[in-house]
Amino acid sequence: MRQADELAFASRALTVIEVNGTYYRTQTPETFAKWAAETPDGFVFALKAPRFATSRRVLAESSESISRFLGSGLTELGPKLGPINWQLPTTKKFDPADMAAFLDLLPDRLEGLPLRHAIEARHDSFACDEFTTLLRDRGIAAVQAEDGEYPRIDAPTAPFAYLRIMGTREDEPLGYSGGDLDRWAARLRDMARTREVFLFVISGHKAANPAAAQALIERL
Repeated sequence: MRQADELAFASRALTVIEVNGTYYRTQTPETFAKWAAETPDGFVFALKAPRFATSRRVLAESSESISRFLGSGLTELGPKLGPINWQLPTTKKFDPADMAAFLDLLPDRLEGLPLRHAIEARHDSFACDEFTTLLRDRGIAAVQAEDGEYPRIDAPTAPFAYLRIMGTREDEPLGYSGGDLDRWAARLRDMARTREVFLFVISGHKAANPAAAQALIERL
C-alpha cells in the first residue's frame, strides 16, 4: 500500500487513531485539513501534545509551547478532533502546585471548538487522590495505562475515559486471548454507560495491535 493511502485505509478499519507525530514536531493547518478530508464522518483523531510542553522541569512554564501547538491548525479537524494526550516523562514526579498551574494553562475551547484534555502521568507519585482531585475540578481525564509497567490511575475525573492498553503478546494472533478480549469488551461496555470511552492498543507486540483493536470493535 502506498503511504499516501494508509490513512484512508486505517480510518475505515478503526474508529479513532492516536497521532504520535504531533508529539515530535509541529504540524500545519494544511496537514490537519488533509487528514480531515481523507477520513470518513465519525472518525476521530486523538493528538499527542508536543514534548516541548511536557518534557520540562517546570510544567507551569510551558505556556508558549502550548499556545504554539494549539495555534498550529487543530481546528481544521473540526468535529474529528478528539482528546489531547499530554504525556509526561517517566521521570516527572507529582508536584501539586506545578501541576495545578499547568492544568490551568489548558483551555476549554479553541476558536469555539470544545477541547478535551487527558494527562498521562507515568510516575508512581501521581497515583494519589490529590492528583485526581486536581483533574476532577477541571474536567480533565487521567490516562489509564493498563497491562503495562506504568502506574494504573483508574479514576473518573472527566466526561470521557482515555485508556492505553499495552499487553499484546506475540503468541496470540489477535494480541490478546479471546477471553481477555471478551473481558475488555465487557469492561468497556460498562464504562460507556456513563462516559465516552477512547481506547488505544499500544506497545506490547506492536504488530498485533491493529488486530486487537479490530477484535474489540467487533465485540462492541
